[in-house]
Amino acid sequence: MKPQIGRYPIEVFGYTYTDRCQAAINARQTQFCPFLGRECTKPRKSEPHIKVGICSLGYKGSFLEEFEPVIVCPFRFLEDIVFKSIHDRFFPEWENYHWIKEVNMGVSGNVDFVAVKTDAECKQVSDFFCVEFQANGTTGSPYPYVKDLLNCGKYDKSYTFGLNWANEFMKTMMQQVYKKGQVVNAWGKKIVFVIQDVAMAYLEDAVDTSDLRQDMNDTIHFMTYKMEWDDELSRFRLEASKWFSTDLNGINKILAGAHSDLYLTERQFLNNAIKKGREDGVLE
Repeated sequence: MKPQIGRYPIEVFGYTYTDRCQAAINARQTQFCPFLGRECTKPRKSEPHIKVGICSLGYKGSFLEEFEPVIVCPFRFLEDIVFKSIHDRFFPEWENYHWIKEVNMGVSGNVDFVAVKTDAECKQVSDFFCVEFQANGTTGSPYPYVKDLLNCGKYDKSYTFGLNWANEFMKTMMQQVYKKGQVVNAWGKKIVFVIQDVAMAYLEDAVDTSDLRQDMNDTIHFMTYKMEWDDELSRFRLEASKWFSTDLNGINKILAGAHSDLYLTERQFLNNAIKKGREDGVLE
């Protein structure tokens, strides 16, 4: 049965908060991440030996019609469907290829995954494709919910926290898109950023995404994935949602912020300055 989605952790150590199967209990007790196949790597700042274990959190913003589970750990994207859908869309003709983790790009830092095209003996590499994951982040701490779940088997109280959409998707991700996109563009290759569908909904609501399109000739691509409930598996699974592309000019528009139609006029801005000046006693 699909769990109720509210403003609290939806998946903890890889399982929904309502899941009481033995595997879920064992994962919580051992701080095990089923997506990584080993211990969770997200420590509490105050207690590094304790892992946070939160994969997704419930959220409903102005750009969402109802509460949705929002991914807050990039390792949550480690599902076969993500890699398969990228292969099928961008390099379906590659018969021999392999995924390599955390490859250094020099001045642009590391890229999460690189698919390399090889010969049948895996001795020669003839092409490559770059992939970066981006999850959301939190303000405040939702960990008290996890503590309640571990101690009581359920959420006992309500706690305050937020999701940092602007920082994660405008500041962190788009800076990476721009820096890594410049390098990949110079190589004449492609890079795809893997995000959740709700992250794209946020961007479309908050900034100018008018240059997003669907063009395989572009350097920069976004693949979005939706969290879908699977009754048979009794868990959320990722499902490929939409594909978008753009060039560096399109990224510049996004980095510039809101659509130009929403800009204040020069007169409106000056009126604001006058009003604030009078409030501060600078102007009569």
